[in-house]
Amino acid sequence: METAPCSGQDPRNAKFAAGKLGYITIPRALQEHLARRTDLSLDFSIPLPVELPPEGENFTAENVSVEMFLSGILRDLAKNPEGQYSAYYRGLAEALRPNMPAELLEAAMFKARNGNYTMALEILSLLEGLRSRRPELLLSRALVLEARALALENAAKYPEAEEAFSEAEQAYETALGLPLGDTFFKAGLFYRRRGDYHRAAECLTAYLDAEDPDPPEDQAKDPDPPGDRRVAARKLLAEIRNNGLDDEAFRGALELIRQGEEEKGILRAREFLERRPGAGRGWFVLGWGLRRLSRWEDGRACFEKALELGCDNPDVRNELAICLMEEGYTDRAEEELKKALHSDPDNVKIISNLGVLALKRGRNAEADAFFRTALELNGEDPVVRAWTKSPPEP
Repeated sequence: METAPCSGQDPRNAKFAAGKLGYITIPRALQEHLARRTDLSLDFSIPLPVELPPEGENFTAENVSVEMFLSGILRDLAKNPEGQYSAYYRGLAEALRPNMPAELLEAAMFKARNGNYTMALEILSLLEGLRSRRPELLLSRALVLEARALALENAAKYPEAEEAFSEAEQAYETALGLPLGDTFFKAGLFYRRRGDYHRAAECLTAYLDAEDPDPPEDQAKDPDPPGDRRVAARKLLAEIRNNGLDDEAFRGALELIRQGEEEKGILRAREFLERRPGAGRGWFVLGWGLRRLSRWEDGRACFEKALELGCDNPDVRNELAICLMEEGYTDRAEEELKKALHSDPDNVKIISNLGVLALKRGRNAEADAFFRTALELNGEDPVVRAWTKSPPEP
């Protein structure tokens, strides 16, 4: 029987069952056990949900554990958060396992960091049933959906990625209805990545205008100190306003290229650059469209121009390295990829491209090490798995 994490169990290693639910009254022996573990006023006439074991396994009411009840309660609340006994179930679950919400949230974000987005979302659904519409849960769901969309985009699964990004956007807009102090900041980053700089500026401005309260105790830990986020928000706002990144042509170019309409996107990018020739991100978007059309030399020139104008980030250097690699400038490609990796050490795209470059140079053992690292960071990445199973001849 797989159960929700219990006290003393590492939630990152926990598994979550998906069996059928049954409803039973609590056996007398377990009634006494429950009464000793909680000060909650217990009503033993109310049937409790229990996660049933697979068919064929011995099951009687007498051998039901507290963990089986807790797992059943979570499943029941996820399916029917406003049921007849939902309030009682919530009270019982939190009385028996006060740390369970924090454990579940940590487990969900751990699964997401390891590329298991389906499990992460399932755990969040369980937690949402227990604590309906809590701001930290709404934000966590948006972050997981965004991470899943980025993984699909990195794997060049563009139609699936667009659908996933739409889900993430809906989740962010829902989260903004009950925002935490940093929900506006995270949403601003999301919209900036999506090229909707107007909405990004709105969210970042709202973040800077709001006070930054301490996060709830059961919120997943954020590695970025609030002070650093506020500095970053000001910098991003200045970038948007100084470079005219909320320009309709820029937004249109990014969206068209993202949807696979590279030729049309290139035209919109050139239209934007006629008005803003000093906008490094405009040159990056133009180069991105050209690179996707395998116009390596033209793409390389655009990425070099973007760097010259101060648009220096891992994505620019990674894209530049791809062009250099295809043109045969392997030494320069390696230099750019290493600079990109230094700025973003866990970027699977960069690590896998270092693996591809090593293969092209005949360094198979080195390539294998890069691909294994990429798989450890995201075991679900289909591109890395494809290279690992059947790499092309260098």
